[in-house]
Amino acid sequence: MLKRLQDLTKQGVLRQLDYQFAKFVALRSPDSHSSLVALVAALVSHELGKGHVCLMLNKISAQSLFGLPSRVSVALLDGLPEPEQWTAELNGLPIVSNIEQGDQQATPLVLDGGRLYLHRYWHFEQLVASKLHHTAQPVEPAAIMPSVLNELFPRTYTYLYQALQQLKKADSGQASPNEMNTAEIRRKEVCDKLDVVRAELLNWDEIDAILIAATKAEELSALDGLVPQAACLNWQKVAAAMAITRQFAVISGGPGTGKTTTVAKLLAALVMQADHGSTGEEVATPTIKLVAPTGKAAARLTESIGMAVQSLPVDPEVRKRIPTQSSTIHRLLGSVPNQVDFRHHHDNPLHLDVLVVDEASMVDLPMMARLLDAMPPHAKLILLGDRDQLASVEAGAVLGDICAFSSQGYSRQQEQLLSQLTGFDLAGSHLTGIDGARAVSPVADSLCMLQKSYRFHAESGIGKLAKAINNGNPYHVEKVCQHGFKDINHYSLSAESYQTMINMTVNFYRDYFDAIELGKEPKEVLKAFSAVRLLCALREGDFGVVGLNHRIERELVRIGKVGQADETWYEGRPIMITRNDHGLGLYNGDIGIAMIDKKVNPENPHLRVFFEMPDGSIRSVLPSRLPEHETVYAMTIHKSQGSEFADTLMVLPSEFSPILTRELIYTGVTRAKEKLYLFALQDVINRSVRLRTERASGLACLLG
Repeated sequence: MLKRLQDLTKQGVLRQLDYQFAKFVALRSPDSHSSLVALVAALVSHELGKGHVCLMLNKISAQSLFGLPSRVSVALLDGLPEPEQWTAELNGLPIVSNIEQGDQQATPLVLDGGRLYLHRYWHFEQLVASKLHHTAQPVEPAAIMPSVLNELFPRTYTYLYQALQQLKKADSGQASPNEMNTAEIRRKEVCDKLDVVRAELLNWDEIDAILIAATKAEELSALDGLVPQAACLNWQKVAAAMAITRQFAVISGGPGTGKTTTVAKLLAALVMQADHGSTGEEVATPTIKLVAPTGKAAARLTESIGMAVQSLPVDPEVRKRIPTQSSTIHRLLGSVPNQVDFRHHHDNPLHLDVLVVDEASMVDLPMMARLLDAMPPHAKLILLGDRDQLASVEAGAVLGDICAFSSQGYSRQQEQLLSQLTGFDLAGSHLTGIDGARAVSPVADSLCMLQKSYRFHAESGIGKLAKAINNGNPYHVEKVCQHGFKDINHYSLSAESYQTMINMTVNFYRDYFDAIELGKEPKEVLKAFSAVRLLCALREGDFGVVGLNHRIERELVRIGKVGQADETWYEGRPIMITRNDHGLGLYNGDIGIAMIDKKVNPENPHLRVFFEMPDGSIRSVLPSRLPEHETVYAMTIHKSQGSEFADTLMVLPSEFSPILTRELIYTGVTRAKEKLYLFALQDVINRSVRLRTERASGLACLLG
């Protein structure tokens, strides 16, 4: 068996790590079971490399081992028991612990409920489940919270009035406006701008009279009595209320649904609640920390939370006590050079009262376990993220496993509490469990899925495309691509469109090269570069990162923006760090641009690489000191998570591959803030949308 596995390793089917682990375990097993153990160990390690936390023994097929052709898979099993007998065969072996039978010894492999784990990952999963169970408990909100939430989420008529004015202008330009259609549009605008979900409760004749007569936004406040809170449902307000009532909370939503705005108001509410609850002379302001998985995501959180806090409708003193600086999770936990452990852990917990983790979908199981292990027992944890995005690069899909409980709805007690806090009538809504008396997981009461996108209007192409992809409907995806939306340009793949893509990318990048030539500050250059990006699904080949970066560089040489094609370093070269360097404070995914630094030594300036740090400061590093890195005119969709670009170009390969999934396409599309240029065959898009990523894990079962 080891010889067969070694051959598969040479063929690139298995990683060297998979083979060496199989060899290690097989040599410590009885001879009668060594072949089976070697194969199973290789499978567990192989699955881990694909992002699965465990090997589902009951789903193993003799026809699909390691993704090999059926005849090769069957040949691997020659002389071994059938897969359905493997659980019984593994029982009692010294290298396998069976949790259901009470085995407690530390062994390389762990068998738990039909799932086979590496011991370390079984431990991570158990730790995460235990910590979330402990923290997914109710917290008594202060009596002032309903008024605080009303203050933070006031009803505003500005946007409704603006929409009505635009409608009047449109009608005035028509020879014979259709009053029936106009009235329907006015109703739609009221429902949209005031978050009305129970339109049947309203007196639309009285409302319409006020809408028609209003000459300024303030006059629409007469709607306060005609559009009661009980007929409305503001998801952001519900999310903030939910997070106030729980020690652990998840706020999930797509791009533009207001996750950052919601958490800024939530933090203001927590500060105001602390003021109300303080009995001493000093104000008991909670210690709040903001983190994200990557430096780029942390920098974006710093920028967005800063803007959100400044616009809060609260006393300036409250705003001052809400932090806006974010860091990476690695930096928060305290990375130790050349070690996987961190300074902060169970015995040396973090010093904080509230922790906000943005882009939580990118956090893998081991990192989530270490983060939860370092949380002090009293602290509140708030996860923000988009559950529909790609899961973490490493093993696990923690946010996805947690958000799976959103389908349960809220318990009757939580529904009543949220109704009291928000003023909304949640009774009987789809937020509530189907059966009010039915038990709901505490995790379900700790979730809120934001539904309304404020960035993408319901009629925008990007918004519609993202929704169609999430629904897994290729027909609707194709309709959106062919509709002719102004914010989507779809090109079918051909030699001509491929060159168009290269030319378009180069033209977009002219802006940041011009900024360098004009002597702009590094921060401005980095901002100009971050306005656009070419995203790929693959790393290799003509449609992959490596090939496209090379072609873009050649085109930049041709037009004179880059000097010599054979030079590794040149002014304007953008690079992305691919290996963490705790000493330099640079982490996987950080992006920098090479520029001549004339400030350090004006007489003999050197080329340095400039990075924007999570706190907004700029750091420069000599190229020779950089950790592993690569050119990044084009980057993978995986690496783009946590970033957004005004203009996003996305290219898919000409042939379908299992790497192309619904989550991958959705993540790439939603990186676009203003315009998407999609280069792909429609058939490849359609097949990708049908394929959903599923990661093997036992976390959801443990949390249920």
